[in-house]
Amino acid sequence: MGPDADAGTAAKEAVRRADPFAPLTSDMLDVGDGHELYVESVGRSDGIPAIYLHGGPGSGCQPDHRRLFDPDRFCAVLFDQRGCGRSRPKGSREHNTTAHLIADMEKIREKFGFDRWMVVGGSWGATLALAYAQAHPERVSGIALRATFLGTRAEVETAFTVRLPQFYPALSEDFLSVLPLEERDRPVEAYYRRILDPDPAVHGPASRAWHDAERALSEHKAAKTRLDLATLNVWRTLPATPFMEAHYFVNDSFMNEDQLLRNAGRLEGIPGIIVQGRYDLLCPPETSYALAKVWPGSELRIVEEAGHSLYDAGVRDAVMKSIADLASKAAR
Repeated sequence: MGPDADAGTAAKEAVRRADPFAPLTSDMLDVGDGHELYVESVGRSDGIPAIYLHGGPGSGCQPDHRRLFDPDRFCAVLFDQRGCGRSRPKGSREHNTTAHLIADMEKIREKFGFDRWMVVGGSWGATLALAYAQAHPERVSGIALRATFLGTRAEVETAFTVRLPQFYPALSEDFLSVLPLEERDRPVEAYYRRILDPDPAVHGPASRAWHDAERALSEHKAAKTRLDLATLNVWRTLPATPFMEAHYFVNDSFMNEDQLLRNAGRLEGIPGIIVQGRYDLLCPPETSYALAKVWPGSELRIVEEAGHSLYDAGVRDAVMKSIADLASKAAR
């Protein structure tokens, strides 16, 4: 048995050397409630434990997210949250709340046998990272955030009803024009209702309009600054994120009012670095600044000439550096 086992290990190591970012493991994890999560790990099995939390809610992990972690230092876990990406059932919003996601993270941690791990996330991933760390501070060695989002209704309302008309007035008019006149005074609530409506003739145009407007807000140099109104009703694949976002945001992200700021004291003793684009229209610097003020031991790093996206100039490098710096702190 010895030679066979050694040969298998050598083959796996050869694959890792050929592509250091190829998954070490990839599995479907049954977390109950009819949900199975896609979970993968990357790096080295005895590396510094870390978990990456994707945004949305509703998107999923991408291969490039693996590259945020030095494969020679980390054992990083990435997973698609309930109803997202490769997890099953796809798009399911049943038994899908912030508390469920936190419990799922604990199941994943136990599966890998980690006592503590670094938690990394951006935008909605930052929301979930904070919620998890406040629920289980003893399990967190460090927190690396990008584009702080606190999961509040006010943040979403301000992005779509204040910043959208301020910075993209024509796009804002397009966004409102999708709604009947009587629903335009409270457009965000109207969009939530329409996106969650079971009728494809209702949720189709609303989900596409929401997705495209949000995308413009997320890019420092938006590729499209108008909605293609003529094609909103044309049958094509629907974006996934608007449905999960509406589900979470209409329920205040399944958290109490200002929960993440009010409970920030629970993070004391956990080192944290917050990466923030100066011109982020979805998650502006004021939010990260407010969090840093009430989080003892945290550090705010501003990336100039950048907005919300991980791929705006300088943001990805800043996130990678924050992860590496936290790992160095933990090793002291």
